[in-house]
Amino acid sequence: MKTVFVRPRDVERRWYIADADGAPLGRLAARVASVLRGKHRPWFAPHQDLGDRVVVINAAKVAVSGNKRSDKRYYRHSGYPGALRSESFEHVIARKPVFPMERAIRGMLPKGALGRELFRNVRVYPGAEHPHQGQHPQPLELDHE
Repeated sequence: MKTVFVRPRDVERRWYIADADGAPLGRLAARVASVLRGKHRPWFAPHQDLGDRVVVINAAKVAVSGNKRSDKRYYRHSGYPGALRSESFEHVIARKPVFPMERAIRGMLPKGALGRELFRNVRVYPGAEHPHQGQHPQPLELDHE
């Protein structure tokens, strides 16, 4: 079997819009990451950027199940001894409403140069307003809907 290599100029990129209002964080992030990679296309190749563009709106209203709103922690470390910091989901979403969605999507993309390139194709906004109406985005359906 030959390796599939699709020329970038032959790929027709579409724009999708995903409404995060009430949607589970992980399920929405997994669907967005799949579309960014191009796994919904018949010519998917794991080594190429063949995916589409995604606009995520209402990221501040994303849902998490159980007690994750207060118990889920985001960690960061400066590299100095004793400098591990953690913050709950509640505080993070109040301070940076798009961070949990961006972090979840980024974590589901491949690591390295390809993942960084794919992440440039997603735009996350805390509210319903976005400047991408000119691209005529189609609604992105979650798999469980």
